[in-house]
Amino acid sequence: MPIYEYFCTQCNLKFELLRPSSQSSETASCPYCHNGAERIFSSFACSSKSSEGTSTPLGGSSPCSTCSATSCAACTGF
Repeated sequence: MPIYEYFCTQCNLKFELLRPSSQSSETASCPYCHNGAERIFSSFACSSKSSEGTSTPLGGSSPCSTCSATSCAACTGF
């Protein structure tokens, strides 16, 4: 079963759920406020490590899943 990311517009909580593909387009219940949450696009960071042990982002990846910055206010709460 895949892991899907959801966002609750009522309490601004971003959370993940492991659910069958057949339920991927259904709304999910927010674990905090129990309102309906919508599935959001999931992204991931990809990096390469040099022989010195330094990580370098590949393909424009960043640790922030909501924008292209390396850190931002939206990421600090998640």
